[in-house]
Amino acid sequence: MQKVIKLAKKTLEEGNLIIFPTETVYGLGGDATNIDAIKKIYKLKKRPSSNPLICHFANIKKVEENFQINIIDNLLIKKFWPGPLTLILKKKSSSLINSSLSNNVDLVGCRVPSNKIALKILNAINFPIAAPSANMTTKISSTQFNHLSDNLKSNAFSIDGGKSILGLESTVIQTFNKKIKILRLGSITIEEINIAFPKIEIEIDNFNSKISPGNQIKHYSPNLPIRINVTEVKKNEALINFGVNNLKSDICEYNLSNKGDLKEASKNLFNFLHLIDKCNCSGIAVAPIPNNGLGKTINDRLIRASII
Repeated sequence: MQKVIKLAKKTLEEGNLIIFPTETVYGLGGDATNIDAIKKIYKLKKRPSSNPLICHFANIKKVEENFQINIIDNLLIKKFWPGPLTLILKKKSSSLINSSLSNNVDLVGCRVPSNKIALKILNAINFPIAAPSANMTTKISSTQFNHLSDNLKSNAFSIDGGKSILGLESTVIQTFNKKIKILRLGSITIEEINIAFPKIEIEIDNFNSKISPGNQIKHYSPNLPIRINVTEVKKNEALINFGVNNLKSDICEYNLSNKGDLKEASKNLFNFLHLIDKCNCSGIAVAPIPNNGLGKTINDRLIRASII
């Protein structure tokens, strides 16, 4: 692994891109201070420049060097970093992070991942990594190395880090004096935040904020059409099921969690979408998912994936 980290470091320092694992999904990363590297990310993913990238850091000290952090930010950091929390922070004027990754505004999504490989890479370099998910724009996020497209792998140094342990992207939050505003649902649930900070007001955004990544109307989409919250499965449709019910497919089916566990379901969602997308069927039917906890995040992804 030491050799892999050295090659990743060299690739990034030369202004080129890497694909690396995180605890949420695989990321496509480049030097966040290098405008050419950032342009390569947008071009390779065919991602609109108005859709900001997340900056990944080795530790909180590195974040503090570049961004202003308030009291509520610090509370969230102590509770959830390293981990699947992205904080929208105001960049300091002294920061070298290039504004092209944040749609030319000084508000940037920042996080410290917990994945060991990601942290080893971040500790080996002296700049943060700008990294969206390693998938083509609007397509399914990658939680396993075999999910990655050949086009991405042929244009980036790629690291196989096994399966993502969470399976859903980070929760994106912006804080104010006495309020937490959730801009994108993710692996940290609203309920978890409420329990951790019962005295702080939590506002739920309409999930189309331009300062948060991953808020396109159509996103996380397979090539096949999706129907969600189904009560019956049509002929020649594949099925993504949840829990115990009478739904059946005559083609193929996967159950996100036979026991109705939303944590297990969140780990399986993108993998099952990738698997079914290769099936010889007319479309994908998805069983109803409870709209609480991680179910809210799963439903958010499925709604975006079902947009035609």
